[in-house]
Amino acid sequence: MNAIRLNPKWRSVFRFRWFYLMMLPGIAYYVLFHYVPMGGLAIAFKSYNLMKGIWGSPWVGFDNFKVLFDTPDFPIIMRNTIIISLYRILFNMLPDIMLALALNEIRVRWFKKIVQTVTYGPYFLSWIIVFGLTFAFLAPNSGLVSTWFRDNGLGSIDLLTNKDFFRPLIILTDLWKNTGFGAIIYLAALASINPELYEAAVVDGAGRWRQMWHVTLPGIRDVVVLLLILRLGSILDAGFEQIYIFENARVYEVGDIIDTWVFRRGIEQLDFSVAAATGFFKSIIGFTLVITANKIAKKFGGSGIW
Repeated sequence: MNAIRLNPKWRSVFRFRWFYLMMLPGIAYYVLFHYVPMGGLAIAFKSYNLMKGIWGSPWVGFDNFKVLFDTPDFPIIMRNTIIISLYRILFNMLPDIMLALALNEIRVRWFKKIVQTVTYGPYFLSWIIVFGLTFAFLAPNSGLVSTWFRDNGLGSIDLLTNKDFFRPLIILTDLWKNTGFGAIIYLAALASINPELYEAAVVDGAGRWRQMWHVTLPGIRDVVVLLLILRLGSILDAGFEQIYIFENARVYEVGDIIDTWVFRRGIEQLDFSVAAATGFFKSIIGFTLVITANKIAKKFGGSGIW
């Protein structure tokens, strides 16, 4: 006990022991559900057999990665994944920022709360419900939009199975569902801006637009860069749940992504080894992109993630 008291490090740990105790459930969660399952990555280098288990299955080295890269679907799913992810970054981050800036300028509190509630509400809907609503409007034979076109002599439309409309449909529905939630993060960043900066801008004769350009946007720059880095790190995660629910055989050419391909290969065809190799490949790419984007952000004066 005397040794602990003499050691400043242990003295600090003992002083904040209750804080460390409160950290234990969170640490246990990440250890049990995030780090321990990493042992399953061995499947990517084995010819996995359900009966033999992970450690009983034979090692095959990088053969599973070779199967992934040699499959004819690989260029298609890579292209679709990257394109859809870039669309999400481009067309989802800007509306989030714009909505946050618009809400920040609203001075009527009751109207601001109504707008926040309306835009934030769809976030709590599952993608199944969102697809149901989309189907109710765009179903080829019974949808409201399709029926209106047919009743007005404009012919029939089939947007749900139209590969030219699939990606815009994915982006529009994601925009409707998640913009309100994304704006909350930027609103929190806006609330942390020092009000004295706006007062100084007013004294200098700056109007609302000048204040937004010289005070507001620089004030949320670090948050924008941080979220951009995180989005780049998950560029190979194009939104499995939404894509899987919305896609059909007619739009595989433009809508099939890595995650949906892995689901069919791993779950439907029980080829767990190639599916695990694909997941490992995604993790390496994501890690590389996060490191690179963080260094670039710091080089241009940003704070980055660390």
